[in-house]
Amino acid sequence: MIKKLFYAWLFLMPGAACLAQPGTAANKKISVIAYYAGDARSIDQYPVEKLTHLIFSFCHLKGNRLNVDNAKDSATIKHLVELKKRNPQLKIILSLGGWSGCETCSAVFADNTGRNEFAASVKELNDYFHTDGIDLDWEYPVIEGYPGHLYQAADKENFTSLIKALRTALGRKPEISFAAGGFQSYLKQSIDWAKVVPMVDKINLMTYDLVNGYSRVTGHHTPLYSTPQQNESTDAAVKYLLSINVPADKLVIGAAFYGRLFDTDSDGGNGLYQSGKFNHGISYKDLDLAGLGNEGFTAYWDDTAQAPWLFAAQKKQQFTYDNERSVMLKTKYAISHRLNGIMFWQLGDDKPVNGLLDAIDKAVQEQDK
Repeated sequence: MIKKLFYAWLFLMPGAACLAQPGTAANKKISVIAYYAGDARSIDQYPVEKLTHLIFSFCHLKGNRLNVDNAKDSATIKHLVELKKRNPQLKIILSLGGWSGCETCSAVFADNTGRNEFAASVKELNDYFHTDGIDLDWEYPVIEGYPGHLYQAADKENFTSLIKALRTALGRKPEISFAAGGFQSYLKQSIDWAKVVPMVDKINLMTYDLVNGYSRVTGHHTPLYSTPQQNESTDAAVKYLLSINVPADKLVIGAAFYGRLFDTDSDGGNGLYQSGKFNHGISYKDLDLAGLGNEGFTAYWDDTAQAPWLFAAQKKQQFTYDNERSVMLKTKYAISHRLNGIMFWQLGDDKPVNGLLDAIDKAVQEQDK
């Protein structure tokens, strides 16, 4: 089971017929979508030719309006748009929120005034920067997200009304997507899928952080498949949405370009599924496997989850992450299941050369042969 290593369908709602119906990914290459939280200069070292979408992370609310926080962020967005000279097919998307960045979302989007003013501001920013759409990263409607942020049952209906306001304001061409929690409580409670899906282009499933900073048991934070010990996974999220008739060609699965280190209370299971607590995160670009080996870490592969992990028995530390093998398997999963594509958080955490984006692209190219 576990090997040790050393190194068609459409939902309608009242008035929906007059709204734009986004295109599908049928007979096209999959989307490869990067969130980007870096600056204007750092992006130039990355192979953006291998991307279809680049999502600027993040804009925030200022009153009821989408706001670019400062001159540095404005310069970054402008430079991202200039990358179309390198990749003419690249779409640049503005994103709202993030884990701690949507404190007032529940209140602002609770009435038509807030929603309509926000939608108008999104259009204004897209027109000004010549960007291609909006991604909503509200964590989370209806259920608890960032500690202290307001959430309420009405968020579900208000999210639907927000998407409708955005589609009406933006028209047909600009893309609308949202970052969706990859875990079952979000999937079952936060979104009215039947009403929302026809109005959006993509659902970016955050199928990472499934074991996170609040977890008290170790596991895989971004597994492709569920295991007897861990139900939450990429495949579980996809299967649930398909079971309620969300079209496969709207679904984008997530990969993590960072890992999570946990301190464990036991060396059982080579650190997997043990009680413990989160220590800190490590970007993939900073991951030195040889150095970790010298510190006592051993690499493992879970054949069921299709995910790697590291464990140092003497230190009692477990590290869960994505590597080249796991992101290639996720990419092939997206292709074979005819999903819209794969996305990841975030490009600035990757190695500019021989990184995880290169592994994703390799899997895409292999499927084309």
